[in-house]
Formats: sequence, structure tokens, C-alpha cells
Amino acid sequence: MAPLARLAFQSRELRGLPSGQASVSNFGHHPFMDHLACYTPADLTGRTPPDLGAFRWRLLAQGDSWFSNARAKLNAHANLLQELVFKANTVAVNCAGTGNALSHMVDLESSPDFVRLLAGADAPAWDGILLSVGGNDLIAAARTPAQNWNGEPIPLELRLLRRQTEWGPPSAGVARYFSEPGWATYAEYLRANVKHLLSLRDQGPSAGKPVFMHCYAVPMPRPAGAEGGDDLGASGPWLYPALKAYGVPSADWAAVSRLMVFHLAQLLKAMAADKEAFPGLFIFDSTAVPLALAAPGSTGISGDWHNEIHLNHSGCFKIARAWSEHIEMVLEGKHLIPIPTGRKGRGSSSSS
Repeated sequence: MAPLARLAFQSRELRGLPSGQASVSNFGHHPFMDHLACYTPADLTGRTPPDLGAFRWRLLAQGDSWFSNARAKLNAHANLLQELVFKANTVAVNCAGTGNALSHMVDLESSPDFVRLLAGADAPAWDGILLSVGGNDLIAAARTPAQNWNGEPIPLELRLLRRQTEWGPPSAGVARYFSEPGWATYAEYLRANVKHLLSLRDQGPSAGKPVFMHCYAVPMPRPAGAEGGDDLGASGPWLYPALKAYGVPSADWAAVSRLMVFHLAQLLKAMAADKEAFPGLFIFDSTAVPLALAAPGSTGISGDWHNEIHLNHSGCFKIARAWSEHIEMVLEGKHLIPIPTGRKGRGSSSSS
């Protein structure tokens, strides 16, 4: 996978580390729903470890900055897991750490807790696995420059954007800026690594259990990085400087962002539909959840966004409430119950 690693998937941002602190979400209970109780791997070995057996559903979570345990995110309720709610009491052990910046989904060497809890000799049996992966890699790929450090051109298959001399005809719309060869490389990278994660699942006591992933949302490219001096870290913006560097007209930035996020959503849904290659993978199409876009050019919290690529509390709330229903339906097996449609042989599926 040497060329894939070079798909500068060359991000140099910080990787997350476990927080060692519980982040139990017991605020704002709906009268008939309970927030997901969230713990870290460190809590399991702490002085008063949680009794996982007291919960109806037990989930293991791993992911990127959308699952981050950074204190500023938790205080702002800007962590997607915090906003998940279930009819049955449900717990998750979140291995995502405290990072806010880009991290690569399959850097499992820096996620020993997740590997141990999923497939280790003493791993618990989980009812499902929650993953927030692929989005940071997509952003990192979009940030790959046209030239490397010594001025040599980086080939199209190793980046997602085209130089101005490589743009297609105007009739192609915003696709003229997009590198399909680079997308093919990214797609193969994502498919291979999700397969690897599923194989890890099947090596432990949670073999065959559902793996839940989401599709992200469409960010507005804008000069809004994470605030310096807080737990989110001084990082970003992410897409904004990349699109500027490639000379993409600012009027097209929002549409280019949408193109990339929708490519990812279609890829993930196609993977979930391939039951033989990706058994037990369930994709929630979060792009279908209406969100308030950030204002172009804004530099801070705007719409449903905390910064350029991370949701704020309202954004997490909207996506998580819809995703919760999808997850609980699968856990209860209700996705297997056909819905009468008046047509023979037609049923419902929550996997795509």
C-alpha cells in the first residue's frame, strides 16, 4: 500500500491520545430516551470501573475527531456520541482519544486499546461497533498539494484536486476540478481498510456483530480553524487553504466540498450493500440530515458548525438523533422485518 500512504494522506496533524476520563452523557434526558453513557478505556481499569453488564446494549467506539474526547468538545456537546439516545440503556467505550485534527483511520498501531478491546484475548463481547472513519482521510487527501517538497509534481492518482492546467471543460461543472484517478486510489484505500477492521472484529468474541458508520456532512470551506489555546488544538482551516492553493474559484468551493462528501457517501453505501465483502456493515447516510450551512467567509461558529469541518452542538444533535434510531433498529433486529408496501418481495433495509 505504499502509494496509498503517499496520498499525502501526508497530513502532519496531531493524533489523539486517550483522555483517561469518563464522559458520561447524562444531561438533557428525553422522557423516553437515555443518552449513550460514554467511557474511555482508562475508565475500565480505574478505581471504580463501570458495570457494562448493567446496560442492555454495549458498544465499542473508535474514530476521528467527530468522536473526539477533547474536553472542549465534550463541554460544548460537540461530540457525536454524546448526542446518541436510545430507548434501552446503552453504553459505549470510546477509544477515539482527544484529538481534533486529522488522523488516519487505520493507524491501529496508535490505537492499541481499540484493538485489544475488539480482538484481544480478554476482549468483551460487544453488541456493535461504532466507527467514525474516512472523513479525516478525505480531507487529508484533498489537502495533498500539486507538488511535493522539492517541487516535483504529485501525480493525479495521489491527490483529489487538479491544477488549473489540468481542469476539465466548464461543461463538466465542479467535477472539472476533481481528480477521478485520485478518488479511485482513495476509494481502494478505504475499502481495504474497512475490510481490515471487519476482519479484526471477526477475530474476537464480537464476530459478526454490526459495525455502524456514518457518512459525514458537507462543510463550507472557510477560514475557521480550531481555536488556539483550548483542548481542540490550534489546527485548521483544512479545505479553505487547499482550494485557494489550487486556484478553485471561491464561488465553487461549496459545490466542490459537496462533491467530495457525496462521493464518500456513495462509496460507503455501496460497501454496505456488498454483504459478501463487507458483512455486518451498516451505513447511516448523514448527508440526508438537513443542517444549517456555515456562512461563507465566517471565521468561527456558524450555522451547525463549530469550525470548518467539525459540527457544533446543534449539528451533532441533529445527526445523532437520526443515527440513534438507525442503530437501535439494527440492534433490535427490526431492520430485518419487511414493511408492507403492496408489492411482492419488497422489504426494508437499514444498511444503505
